[in-house]
Amino acid sequence: MIAGTICGAHGQNEAVQGRLITSLGVAVNSRTHKVYAVNESEDSVSITDERTGSTKSVAVGKSPIALAINRLTNRIYVVDTGSDAISVIDGRDDKVIATIKGGSHPYTLAVNEATNKAYLTYTYDNIVTVVDGVTNATQSIKTGSADGIAIDPASNTLFLMTYEAGDVRIVNAATGAITKVAVGPHIWGMTFDESSKTLYLAHTGTADIAALDENTHEVTKIAVGSIPCAVAVNPITHTIYAVNYGDGTLSVIDAKQRRVIATLNVGTHPQAVEVDAVHNRIYVANVHGDSVTVIDGAKNIVIGTANAGRNPYALAVDPDTDRIYAANYGQPAVTRVDASGVK
Repeated sequence: MIAGTICGAHGQNEAVQGRLITSLGVAVNSRTHKVYAVNESEDSVSITDERTGSTKSVAVGKSPIALAINRLTNRIYVVDTGSDAISVIDGRDDKVIATIKGGSHPYTLAVNEATNKAYLTYTYDNIVTVVDGVTNATQSIKTGSADGIAIDPASNTLFLMTYEAGDVRIVNAATGAITKVAVGPHIWGMTFDESSKTLYLAHTGTADIAALDENTHEVTKIAVGSIPCAVAVNPITHTIYAVNYGDGTLSVIDAKQRRVIATLNVGTHPQAVEVDAVHNRIYVANVHGDSVTVIDGAKNIVIGTANAGRNPYALAVDPDTDRIYAANYGQPAVTRVDASGVK
């Protein structure tokens, strides 16, 4: 892990020297309406069936820290950082069907549903492991270590970032060819907007969001609040949302004009942001507020705050059921956030 910044602090007393963590602690398969969340302290994944309300736990490798879902194949890929492996769960019966060994200290991952492949990055290995979704066979692409990954499924392109590096690596997943684009160091948090072919990156040190055009490689900087560490996009309204950990705000950005159109006060040390594009709601996890702030995307106003678990650090939303789930540093590992009555 990367120490020395406050994005990702576990508790109130670690607000100055926390660790940067992946925001992929919880995810929803909107086709099956099941919620999966890592439980790092218990070496397991917690599973909630929205349809029945039942919950259960499945054992995986040591210290799972991130997961991603291929909704089309109903496979869940879990990063077991303590085991240098990735666990593959079959969502039909929620059993581990494969444990795939990888490099040193696997960190985060992404799934390309179009090609049925999962991509795993490492903190201490200079590769990306490619997992075939049919056979679970693997191959490696020499890319350098990476702290974050995003995918353009249409072009089969990977975007890799490392916190200390000053560039983004654009990788052709089919050929392994790499192009580097300078964006500046201390990146944390990124998302790819398929509708505009733009990658958005949060710069914790310089308080801006970098917008990188995939086709032209042009980079535009957008000033936001203090220590932005997570970013999300609503592709329908072409709006970008950046959470500013340092000053407890959310920057609302017009993606077409590349400028901030609203700054909203949220909770204490916001760390994650999730967009429900169907209902045009935005949810912010306040890691030191044990809460989730709910925003009306049409009016750019805070509707209210809902209780969450202890130190929520990642969010997932099921737009079909209009339910929100938070992954927590404390127990339980995942909580359903009731935002229906927020004021």
